[in-house]
Amino acid sequence: MALLTELGTEIAIPVCAVIGIIFSLVQWYIVSRVKVTPESGASATKNGKNGYSDYLIEEEEGINDQNVVAKCAEIQNAISEGATSFLFTEYQYVGIFMVAFAILIFLFLGSVEGFSTKNAPCTYDKEKLCKPALATAIFSTVSFVLGAITSVISGFLGMKIATYANARTTLEARKGVGKAFIVAFRSGAVMGFLLAANGLLVLYITINVFKIYYGDDWEGLFEAITGYGLGGSSMALFGRVGGGIYTKAADVGADLVGKIERNIPEDDPRNPAVIADNVGDNVGDIAGMGSDLFGSYAEASCAALVVASISSFGTTHDFTAMCYPLLISSMGILVCLITTLFATDFFEIKAVKEIEPALKNQLIISTILMTVGIAIVTWTCLPSSFTIFNFGAQKVVKNWQLFLCVCVGLWAGLIIGFVTEYYTSNAYSPVQDVADSCRTGAATNVIFGLALGYKSVIIPIFAIAVSIFISFTFAAMYGIAVAALGMLSTIATGLAIDAYGPISDNAGGIAEMAGMSHRIRERTDALDAAGNTTAAIGKGFAIGSAALVSLALFGAFVSRAAISTVDVLTPKVFIGLIVGAMLPYWFSAMTMKSVGSAALKMVEEVRRQFNTIPGLMEGLAKPDYATCVKISTDASIKEMIPPGALVMLTPLIVGIFFGVETLSGVLAGSLVSGVQIAISASNTGGAWDNAKKYIEAGASEHARTLGPKGSEPHKAAVIGDTIGDPLKDTSGPSLNILIKLMAVESLVFAPFFATHGGLLFKIWG
Repeated sequence: MALLTELGTEIAIPVCAVIGIIFSLVQWYIVSRVKVTPESGASATKNGKNGYSDYLIEEEEGINDQNVVAKCAEIQNAISEGATSFLFTEYQYVGIFMVAFAILIFLFLGSVEGFSTKNAPCTYDKEKLCKPALATAIFSTVSFVLGAITSVISGFLGMKIATYANARTTLEARKGVGKAFIVAFRSGAVMGFLLAANGLLVLYITINVFKIYYGDDWEGLFEAITGYGLGGSSMALFGRVGGGIYTKAADVGADLVGKIERNIPEDDPRNPAVIADNVGDNVGDIAGMGSDLFGSYAEASCAALVVASISSFGTTHDFTAMCYPLLISSMGILVCLITTLFATDFFEIKAVKEIEPALKNQLIISTILMTVGIAIVTWTCLPSSFTIFNFGAQKVVKNWQLFLCVCVGLWAGLIIGFVTEYYTSNAYSPVQDVADSCRTGAATNVIFGLALGYKSVIIPIFAIAVSIFISFTFAAMYGIAVAALGMLSTIATGLAIDAYGPISDNAGGIAEMAGMSHRIRERTDALDAAGNTTAAIGKGFAIGSAALVSLALFGAFVSRAAISTVDVLTPKVFIGLIVGAMLPYWFSAMTMKSVGSAALKMVEEVRRQFNTIPGLMEGLAKPDYATCVKISTDASIKEMIPPGALVMLTPLIVGIFFGVETLSGVLAGSLVSGVQIAISASNTGGAWDNAKKYIEAGASEHARTLGPKGSEPHKAAVIGDTIGDPLKDTSGPSLNILIKLMAVESLVFAPFFATHGGLLFKIWG
C-alpha cells in the first residue's frame, strides 16, 4: 500500500498549486516596485544617486532622467495596448470556432450509442456497466471548453506580465546588467508559475467534479477528461500561428526597409513598423508559447490518466496512484520554486558573461532537484508492484521502473536543451561559423544556416528515441506518457527562461526608442542574445515533449479504437503514413507563405511612409505606427484560419471516410516528419539571429573583422536573420502543436471513429 493516503493526495495537489500561484504573485509584487513614473526621478537627480543609491550612467552623460522615464512609460503603454487589442480580436474569432467545435464534439460522441441515456457495457471490461456515451459527450465538451479557457487565460496573463515588465527592465538596465536581468527573469517566473499552477489546479478540480457523477466508472471519467487537452491545444494552435504571423510580418518588414535599405538601427523610433514588431514579441513568443506549453502539459496528463484508468490503478480505484501524473507536476512546482531562488536571490549577476551560465544553471539545478523529487513521489504514492494496460494485455510493472521512465524524459529534456544551446548560442563554433560565412554574402550564410539546422536534429532525435525505448520497455504506453510529464515537470523554470527572452528583446527596443545611451543598449542586447538562446531551448523542450506526448496519445488512441496492431504493410495504413508525413510540409507552406505575403504588405507600407512623410528620416515627423499594427493584425487573423483548419479537420476527415487504421498511419507519419522539421526550423532561425547579434556586438577579434553594423557581412547576416524569422517563430513552434493536436483529437473522437468511421472502405468493401 502506498504511504500517501487518498486524503493526503487530495490535500497535496491543490496546496502545491496554490503555493505556485502565491509565489508568482510575490515575484510580480517585487517587479512592480520598479517605478515607471517620472516623479521618483525628481528627488534622485539632485544628488546624482537613485533611491537605492546606485550610480546611474545616465547622470554622467547629463541626460535628463525624467524625460527618459516618461518616454519609456509612453512606449510601454503603446505596446501593451497593441498586444491587448490584438489578443481580444484574435480570441473573438477563436471563440466562434470553439463554440462550433464544442457542438461538434457533443454531436459526434453522443451519436456513438444513438444518444441513449442507458448505461452500457464498458469498453475494456464487458462484464461491468459504464455510464452512457451521451455522458461522455457532455463531459468531454465541458472539459474541452475548460481546457480552451485555461489556455487562453495562460497566454493572456503571460502577455500582460511581459508588457508590464519590459519598460521596467529597460529602466533597471541603467543601474547595471544584473538588476535588469533579475527584473526580466522574475517576470518570466510569474508567467511560468501561474501557468503550471493554473493548469494543475483546473485539471484537478475538473476530475473531482466529474467524479461526483461518474462514481466508480473511472474509465468513462478519464475518457471525458481528454477533452481538456484538446481544448488547451486547439487554442494554442491559433495563438501560435496567429501570433507568429503577426510578429514576423512586422519584424521582417521593419528589418528589410529599416536596416538594409535605410541603414537605421533596429528598433529605431523613425521606423513605422517598430511598435508592431515589439507588440509581436508579446503576442507570438509569450502568449503563443504559454498556450503551447500548457497544451503539452494538459495532454501529457490526459494521456497518462487515460492509460492508468484501464490499468490496475483504475480497476482497483487507487486514487493516489491514479493521480501520480498530477503529483509529479505538483512536485515540479515546488522544485522550480527553489530553483528560481538560485537565480534571483542566492547568487547575484554582475557581468554580461554571467547571464547565459545563470540561465543554464536553472535547467541543471531544476533537473537534479526534480530527480530527487520524482523519487520521493514514486516511493510514497505507488504500490511496489502494479499492472499497466498494454494493447489488450496487462503488464506487471515495479515502482522503480516507473521512476526510471519519468527520469529518462526529464534528462532527455536537459540533453535537448543543451544541444539546442550549443547550436544556437554565439558562444560556440556552429553560430560563429555561420557568422564567418557572411563574409562572402547572404547565399553562403543561408547554406551554412540550413546545414546547421539539419545537423542539430541528430542528437535530440537519439535522445527522444532512447527515452521512448526505455520507457516503453518498462511500462508500455503509460511509461511514455510519464516520460513526457517528466520532461514537462520543470515547466515553470522552462517557461521562466523562455519568457525572459521576449521581455529583454522588448527592453532593448524601448531603450532604442526612448533614445537612451548606447551603453544601455549594449546591456539590453547582451540580455537579448542570451534570450534568443533560451527561447530556442524552450522550443527544443516544447518539441521534444510534443513528440513523447503525441506518441503516448497515439498509444491511447490505438487502444481506445480497438486496433490490435498497426501494420505498415497494409495499404490502408501505409497511405495514411505517407500522407501524414506530408502534412507538416503543407502546414509549413501555409504559415511561411502567410508571413511572406504579410511582410510584403508591411514593406510597401514602411517604404510609402519613408517616401511620403516629410521630415521622417530627420526625426522631425512621427511615423504612423497604427497602420502597420493594423496590417499585422488583419493579416494574422485572416491567415491563421487555413492552417488551423488543416490540422483540426484532417483527423475528422480521415477518421470518418477512411477509418481508424488509416488515421493511425496519418498520426504516425505526421509525428515522424513533424519533429524533424520543427527542430531544424527553430534552430536554423535561432542560429541566424545570433550570428547577426555576434557581428553587431563585436565582442571578439573575429566578430570585429566582420562588423560594424552596416558592413556588407552584417547586411548578409540581417538577410539570414530575416529568412530565419518565420522559421523559428511561426512554422517551427506551430509544428509541435500540429503533432500533438491531431493525436489528442483522434483520441477524443476515437469512440465515434471506431463505431461509425471508415465510410469509403465500407462502401468499397
